[in-house]
Amino acid sequence: MNSQNELPSLPPTTTNLSKAIFTVNRHAKTATNPKYLYSLKKKALLKMIQEGKAKKVGLHFSQNPKYSQQQSDVLVTCGEYSFHIPASKDDFQLLPHLGHLDQHTHNPKCHMSLFQAKKLLQNYTGFEENETRPSSGRKKYRKPVFKPLGESFFS
Repeated sequence: MNSQNELPSLPPTTTNLSKAIFTVNRHAKTATNPKYLYSLKKKALLKMIQEGKAKKVGLHFSQNPKYSQQQSDVLVTCGEYSFHIPASKDDFQLLPHLGHLDQHTHNPKCHMSLFQAKKLLQNYTGFEENETRPSSGRKKYRKPVFKPLGESFFS
């Protein structure tokens, strides 16, 4: 018998994969550690492109360029959905530049849990999330210890 966390696994059709990527992308925008979700999205899209389930259409100017410089992203379509991934050097040579993103074009809504979307994309790509979270590099704050006035600090 299935537990509550066990949902029936979806077949990796273009529609299901597109919905899963949409769900992962939507959650990555507000996640505390979005790096894994964006990596999963990119690996899934690249595999779909390789298999002919998705297509690179062209380049768009990025809405949020790094370091305030102009940057372009690749527009990828799969099924009824469109996504952006970072452009490679080859993309600038091979793909047409489409200018600025059309603000009136939106992906259709879908209802899929993040758990189910991640599971589908992980099974499709073989890319698993590491359970150990990388430390943020900061040391935990320790309160200073004060000696009573007149006592030596070194004793």
